[in-house]
Amino acid sequence: MKNLTNLKGDILGGITAGIIALPLAIALGVASGLGATAGLYGAIIVGFFAAVFGGTPTQISGPTGPMAVVVASIAALHGDNLHIIFTAIFLAGLFQILFGLAKVGKFVNFIPYPVISGFMSGIGAIIILLQMNSLLGIDFNGTPVAGFIHLLKSINLINPSAALLGLFTLMIVFFLPQKITKVIPAPLIALILGTGAAVIFNLDVKTIGEIPTSFPQFIAPQFNLKDAETIVTLALTLAVLGSIDSLLTSLVADSLTKTKHNSNKELIGQGIGNLVAGLFGGVASAGATMRTVVNIKSGGTTRFSGVVHSLFLVGVVLFLAPVASKIPLAVLAAILIKVGVSIIDYKFIKVIKAAPKHDLIVMCLVFLVTVFDDLILAVGIGVVLSSILFAVNIAKQFEVNFQDNTFDKDISSKIMTIHINGVFFFGSASSLMRNIDEVMENKCVIIDCKNIKTMDISAVFALEDLILTLKSRKIEPVIIFNNRQLAASVLRLGVRKLVKNEAVTFDEAEARRSARALIGE
Repeated sequence: MKNLTNLKGDILGGITAGIIALPLAIALGVASGLGATAGLYGAIIVGFFAAVFGGTPTQISGPTGPMAVVVASIAALHGDNLHIIFTAIFLAGLFQILFGLAKVGKFVNFIPYPVISGFMSGIGAIIILLQMNSLLGIDFNGTPVAGFIHLLKSINLINPSAALLGLFTLMIVFFLPQKITKVIPAPLIALILGTGAAVIFNLDVKTIGEIPTSFPQFIAPQFNLKDAETIVTLALTLAVLGSIDSLLTSLVADSLTKTKHNSNKELIGQGIGNLVAGLFGGVASAGATMRTVVNIKSGGTTRFSGVVHSLFLVGVVLFLAPVASKIPLAVLAAILIKVGVSIIDYKFIKVIKAAPKHDLIVMCLVFLVTVFDDLILAVGIGVVLSSILFAVNIAKQFEVNFQDNTFDKDISSKIMTIHINGVFFFGSASSLMRNIDEVMENKCVIIDCKNIKTMDISAVFALEDLILTLKSRKIEPVIIFNNRQLAASVLRLGVRKLVKNEAVTFDEAEARRSARALIGE
């Protein structure tokens, strides 16, 4: 009985996700520069293979805003050579498979939230800027910023019919009552009503054009030395972006289903899907958050729901292609603008006044680089800058205190203790030697490492430098460790050769006894 319930839920979830995916796959296919057919093929192929081989059972995959933006940038440069584009998509899938086999899926969890926030908001802004011309019936193919400038210069070229139709569609996707959209998704209603209005009133607007009703043809990858650098760079960009996009959606699915996805298996599934999509003319795709959430909310619990989603879209291609070919570009632009608005991270924006300054800097920088330059460069800069700012912040919490010993008045003037507290790493290692002159009048220095939480190789070398400096001044070093595992690691890296066996201790009393013995008291 439970299996039957799961089956019903998977069928309902898959069909519902497919209904939502239909207008988005068409719209994002057009936005990618490869056309509505490529968008549908991407949703069908990647949706199927990622569901069968992926590591997130309820994930629905297909064209997404970020992936469409990258493919559009490729199409803008190489629109006259589709083989380069689809070879890049094929290689992107191969890279994703290699990522999965190399088990790098878990590293997505280490991308700081401000980076993700700036990146997603930047993607949302790009989609909005790219669709403004189509919404008003103006021809344009280029970068987001150039598109906005072109719009300002081409006000006199606005198509009134397209503008009215686009405004009508925007009203539907933004303001349709929730009690209606719970039953029928707003993008689908907008698609039907917008297309119907264009046909009934015979509006002079551009449409997406003919959609083939046959199955996709095989496209052999073409790879030559002349285009190798371009193709590999684009493929790597798509692979990294698709992996991040998919695994973030997997985390959303985990939170809704109270399960745990397999990151590396998910990357392999996504990679197989994109590899096949590149061979058969599909847009590069990834896990789609909205479609995945709808699938789960509608009852989808297993990977069969993703298969149903793909089969539903196959039916659309085979039986409804003539109808879909009449969809106006202005209607798709309005739907995509809603997608762009939805992608923007309002959660961060709401707390922007209270957010730490360094997080705000990272978020804004990633946003600007995403919109004005390059998506992957934006993520790379954001991660590096976040790491540097985090290191600076942690380094501020590192303390080195110099204390005269009071455990024995007769010898206290001969022994001093250096207390090292906090995270001892490359960012804080240099501060250890700043006040070293304070201990130079003593015969023995106890280096208290009990409150060190962790040490990297830079910290170990700083500790070695301290010991060597003390020994050069005829001062005996004694070290106190609290963590035996940390002690073993530090000693193994070279400290063992610099200190006597009795100088390595694990409590204060033992350290005091060793200090007395070493100075002959």
